[in-house]
Amino acid sequence: MKLVTGIVASLVIGSLSFGAFAAKEITKEDVAKMKLTKIGNITTSKTTSPMDAKHDLSKKADELGGKYYVIIAGEKNERNVHGNADVYK
Repeated sequence: MKLVTGIVASLVIGSLSFGAFAAKEITKEDVAKMKLTKIGNITTSKTTSPMDAKHDLSKKADELGGKYYVIIAGEKNERNVHGNADVYK
């Protein structure tokens, strides 16, 4: 459990801007405040760093038509970083 928490924290702390049209990572609290609609769930598993995972999740959220995503799980094994996120618009 500590590993998952650490990975999620790394993903949040290491956020970067991926361009003007890239989906933006937000928190669950932001979803409630903004009254957003969930449009799907995305995953990434073939990345080697938390930053790559965030970039991949943002790209997949864009492809799904979302403006925002919330990382709900993350894990790092010996070679890859896995992440799951809910997508909102």
